Amino acid sequence: MAAIESFDNIYLDLSKESGKSRFAENGLGWKPAGGGEAFTLDSSNIGGAQWSRAARGYEVKILLRSSGVVQLDGFHQEDYERLSKIFKNWYSVNLENKEHSLRGWNWGKAEFSKAELTFNVQNRPAFEIPYSEISNTNLAGRNEIAVEFAGNDGGKSNGHSGTGGKGKKASAGKDQLVEVRFYIPGTTTRKEAEGGEAGSDADEEEKNAVTLFYDTLIEKAEIGETAGDTIATFLDVLHLTPRGRFDIDMYDASFRLRGKTYDYKIQYDAIKKFMVLPKPDDLHFLLCIGLDPPLRQGQTRYPFVVMQFKADEEVTLDLNITEEELNGKYKDKLQSHYEQPLHQVVAYIFKGLANKKVTTPAKDFTTHRQQYGIKCSIKASEGFLYCLEKAFMFVPKPATYISYEQTQSITFSRVGGAVSALSTFDITVHMKNGAGSSQFSNINREDLKALEEFFKLKGLRVKNEIDDDTNLIAAALGDDDMASSDEEAVGPKADRGSADEDEESVDEDFQAESESDVAEEYDSNHESDGSGSEESDVDNRVDDEDDDMDDDEGEKRPKKKKKTA
Repeated sequence: MAAIESFDNIYLDLSKESGKSRFAENGLGWKPAGGGEAFTLDSSNIGGAQWSRAARGYEVKILLRSSGVVQLDGFHQEDYERLSKIFKNWYSVNLENKEHSLRGWNWGKAEFSKAELTFNVQNRPAFEIPYSEISNTNLAGRNEIAVEFAGNDGGKSNGHSGTGGKGKKASAGKDQLVEVRFYIPGTTTRKEAEGGEAGSDADEEEKNAVTLFYDTLIEKAEIGETAGDTIATFLDVLHLTPRGRFDIDMYDASFRLRGKTYDYKIQYDAIKKFMVLPKPDDLHFLLCIGLDPPLRQGQTRYPFVVMQFKADEEVTLDLNITEEELNGKYKDKLQSHYEQPLHQVVAYIFKGLANKKVTTPAKDFTTHRQQYGIKCSIKASEGFLYCLEKAFMFVPKPATYISYEQTQSITFSRVGGAVSALSTFDITVHMKNGAGSSQFSNINREDLKALEEFFKLKGLRVKNEIDDDTNLIAAALGDDDMASSDEEAVGPKADRGSADEDEESVDEDFQAESESDVAEEYDSNHESDGSGSEESDVDNRVDDEDDDMDDDEGEKRPKKKKKTA
């Protein structure tokens, strides 16, 4: 056997680019074909090896003694004998032939090994999840748990994670799985959860299976409080987005939001914006954190985390850091002791740990009530619009950030026919390059002039449709006044519907008779005017009934008499 064995077109973990893999007695290495950073592994760190079918042919999975996993994909079936001898002779490890379950069942058993979580169907692995790829886990329901995977870093990685950061394998792929959910009913013991035999320890307490799975995964994947010592903790902080109360644990490289249902672990590198915004009620402050990639809760994404603090709430806090760290790494960034309003302390610590600038509202704009926040709404969601030095910011939900550089123009308008049209107006912000628009509605009319002056100060194009509407309405009112004066000169009768028809309609049959039907009985010529004895009898009967009526009724009743006759 040669001193070095080489294999071409091999993919390291989930890398996009293939490379050459070389095996030697003192270890192995992989280098991308197009050039770049090479990966090496010492033979002393190889704890086991498995051979199985994979996406690009056959795969060698190397289990590291340091609880990591290395995957080499792209081998051919005939390479098995050659590789088996390499691992046995050079690394004293048997290359185990592992067959995966191909039934496609979604019901099986999850097992926790040293380096990965395995989902088995009929004692064969259906899939494995390395702990290094798991970024977070949450109890999503009564018997349901969500396992989240680390987001990509823009594809800069060659696909290998080693013992380093989370998610470097998946970041190399074009598409990425971001979450898997398991339904775990019933109860179990910790030994069963870790792959032991049921009933081997009768004294061991049974627990809810999903809770035990959650606790075990946090411990194995090192995503809990074991990730480092807490520098500062803030309890029961109200969050408007995502809604709820969370405890905030702040570590050296990340912070954690711990709620009753969901936990979130966020790296400081993901923080892109940090804003402190006073609410117009003068009682609260909002702390808004912009994240990229955004926070995920199922299918919902939260690009901003919005916290609310009382303005008069004071806190005394000592940070859990040494004097060496304070004078070295955090010099001029943090203090060992704080005794200030709570929102200021949280802002200072975030600024020091994340090394991000704190943004506040622009001093050049205030409302007619001398506030920085403008009460308005996006569709049916009410909130506050803030004019920052370089952008608009609407909070709390949906939290919307619009940079002035991305703004094409701004239109002031008023909704036609609205009851409050005279006291409020709308702002529509049009984006450049046809990126759409955002409308902020129901803004107090008294803030119009201040907004116009601020936008002109920032060099933004403004179109005021309210003045145009006012001129059109005034012209229309002038036309209406002229038209009404002409109508008064003519003096037409009011339209009373069928009442006019009753007054003006003429009963021709009735007019053919004499003007007074009452006098007809005493008229000497009434027989010659009638049409026969039957008609005369009818007239006499009706006249007898109407003797006690007044003159008006006497005139109207012969109408009905003639019509019925």
